[in-house]
Amino acid sequence: MSDHGADHARAVAALRGQYAAVPAGAPVRLAKSTSNLFRFRDDQAGGLDVARLDRVLSVDPRTRTAQVQGMTTYERLVDATLRHGLMPLVVPQLKTITLGGAVAGLGIESSSFRNGLPHESVRELEVMTGDGSIRVVGPDDELFRGFPNSYGTLGYALRLEIELEPVKPYVRLRHVPFGDAHQCAEALAAICAERAYQGEPVDFVDGTVFSGGEQYLTLATFADGAPATSDYTGNRIYYRSVQARRTDHLTVRDYLWRWDTDWFWCSRAFGVQHPVVRRLVPKRYLRSDVYRRIVAWDRRHGFSGRLTKAVQEPVIQDVEIPVHRLAEFLDFFHREIGVSPVWLCPVRLRDRSGWPLYPMDPDVLYVNVGFWSTVPLRPDEELGSRNRMIEDEVTRLGGHKSLYSDSYYGEQEFWDHYNGPAYRKLKERYDPDGRLPDLYAKCVLRK
Repeated sequence: MSDHGADHARAVAALRGQYAAVPAGAPVRLAKSTSNLFRFRDDQAGGLDVARLDRVLSVDPRTRTAQVQGMTTYERLVDATLRHGLMPLVVPQLKTITLGGAVAGLGIESSSFRNGLPHESVRELEVMTGDGSIRVVGPDDELFRGFPNSYGTLGYALRLEIELEPVKPYVRLRHVPFGDAHQCAEALAAICAERAYQGEPVDFVDGTVFSGGEQYLTLATFADGAPATSDYTGNRIYYRSVQARRTDHLTVRDYLWRWDTDWFWCSRAFGVQHPVVRRLVPKRYLRSDVYRRIVAWDRRHGFSGRLTKAVQEPVIQDVEIPVHRLAEFLDFFHREIGVSPVWLCPVRLRDRSGWPLYPMDPDVLYVNVGFWSTVPLRPDEELGSRNRMIEDEVTRLGGHKSLYSDSYYGEQEFWDHYNGPAYRKLKERYDPDGRLPDLYAKCVLRK
């Protein structure tokens, strides 16, 4: 056994010891220093210490695979793989998303139109299940297939073997404008099918919607060289360049983290996009995890709510819409919700066997629509009404909703969307005593 393997075994043994020490009937949860979930809870003491499970154990350039512990952030993983000219097949947008979190939840990025979701590039998964057992499972195992979208309610990922793909040093970007959502959706479908645009190959696709008459598809391609590269880690702001430039070049690392510096566009809520403030804030604080901690503090103390007279409802969601219904959804969204910008990211499943807790049709190209803001409520509206409106529209259009943020489904409706029979079977087998929370309780009731 390698040194890394021995260290991992000791970390797993220590975690099992912690788990065994939790009194029977007491809830079990992880003690994590960071989170990218937006289901906020009151601070709780204790939790399983998983700090020792945050390493890249090995990278094999020959087989293009990596052995990675579950609490490893993508920032650390990408730094390890780029040294070998490789990257994970899908790198979610934010640096502190963990590999285990992206697999138990749902990650996505601009390579998802060809590489699917992060869990689809996992070859082997080591899990500590709710009954305290350690299980190593592969693609033919029911736990492996049921783990995505379980959000830590069946168990915790301890180690994963994942596929990698080769990279080139640079990425060339083209920002293609569209004045009409129907034209944008039609172009998106064609580009993803052909993996090319105007005769040039396309390796990455995402989009930014600023209004019903202004949307852009960003088509990116690996490149061996670049005439010059842009830097959006300091004073310049990436999403503004989408409107201002038709072409651009970034290093591959800067491309993978292009959205993190300003948390897409959400940093504007903290004033750090103002030119004067921008020059004063050290670069190390221009990161998504810093902004998220500020939001968590504000949720606890209600500071921003005291500054405005209107009741604000957070509308923080990612939803998958079939590409042929995308224009309908955007029309609804502009009319009823009215926040901008909005992110678009196409995704098609790689694995035709499917994933039972998040059922998507492998023959359909979906478009992830991401929106992260607040909406002022009218006096007659209850908190949650806009999110509920979005949930209903997503259902009507044959889409799906990620569960990292607030959800308002009724219990039966929730299980209809997320395959209640399959989940209950997995829960009874791997967490028979209910040591871990139920998926509905965790994602909707926030227990």
